[in-house]
Amino acid sequence: MSNEKYEKGLEIRTQVLGEAYVNKSIQNADDFTRPLQELVTEYCWGHVWGRDGLSLKERSMINLAMISALNRPHELKLHVRGALRNGLSREQIREILLQVGIYCGVPAAVDSFRIAREAFAEADAEARD
Repeated sequence: MSNEKYEKGLEIRTQVLGEAYVNKSIQNADDFTRPLQELVTEYCWGHVWGRDGLSLKERSMINLAMISALNRPHELKLHVRGALRNGLSREQIREILLQVGIYCGVPAAVDSFRIAREAFAEADAEARD
């Protein structure tokens, strides 16, 4: 697939989530999952993340809160790593997750803190390598 929004989405998705993750997602797509990868890349990353009005850092902040509230641990870990790439500090991520605890419930915050710590550990291990 090749169009302007897809290409823009691919660029932003790679910047936020990392080249290895994005390449693996696209390369592992088959006839069943390829349309989802194209949809996510073009519409999520190209149309929405590519809009003016919010920075990538601000979009990461919103995503962390929403994904925590939705209890999507795999996506949360991925987006914690993306938030770090977008310039959020661990302290800012902590504050977002505390806010989740107040408005979405303590169990959501407990799980989100656990997942964020896992993401931090993975990021630290990669930085040492």
